Amino acid sequence: MTGLIALLGSGEYLDVMDEVDRRLLAESGTAMPRVVCLPTAAGQEGPTSVERWSRLGIEHFRRLEAEVEALPIIDRASAEDPRWAESIRAADLIYFSGGDPGRLYRTLVDTRAWEAVTEACARGAVLAGCSAGAMILGQYLPSRAALSFEFAPGFGWLKRCLVLPHFDRFPFRTLLLPLMRRKLADGQYALGLDENTALVGRIGGVWEVLGASRVSMLTHGSVRKYAAGSRLTLPTW
Repeated sequence: MTGLIALLGSGEYLDVMDEVDRRLLAESGTAMPRVVCLPTAAGQEGPTSVERWSRLGIEHFRRLEAEVEALPIIDRASAEDPRWAESIRAADLIYFSGGDPGRLYRTLVDTRAWEAVTEACARGAVLAGCSAGAMILGQYLPSRAALSFEFAPGFGWLKRCLVLPHFDRFPFRTLLLPLMRRKLADGQYALGLDENTALVGRIGGVWEVLGASRVSMLTHGSVRKYAAGSRLTLPTW
């Protein structure tokens, strides 16, 4: 993938992430970047939730002076709709908001919509994923049995990686984080994204921490923490 990627721990469509989003929009090099917002991860929450996330995305990016459209991709049928795939393919910034990561993955995998995301990013479009939208880019997703720390598949753009948003709010972190780290095999790692914080970069390149707090990289044997402004490279095993 050649396009910039932004992994957000939380904060989609909030003023606190304006600086991050302006940087993502600037990547297009155009005066009026084209944004598509996808509330897909909230699809099972019903039309009120989907409409809310769609409205927030439209209002946010209009305020940042972008051309924006929210796409009603909420299930497998809509993910196969060629109209929405074409909108994704033409976008400068593709933005997935939060919700259920497992449902998001199952809705998109092997669909026209995800094929369009891949094609757009290959030509240089920016992909931003907040919370569940960030999680699906790892090779692994947490399974439904949270305390088992078993993994389900993600799209694997970040090889051997598990993405953990809302990391500074991780429940029972003193107890559970050591258990999770012991579950990581050699070569596997987890990225902990604090709330209102983003990790921005390209696959195989240098990444930068932006926003209010920190990003943590966890392996079986270590925990490394990176404050806002830090630059880092991700493992490419």
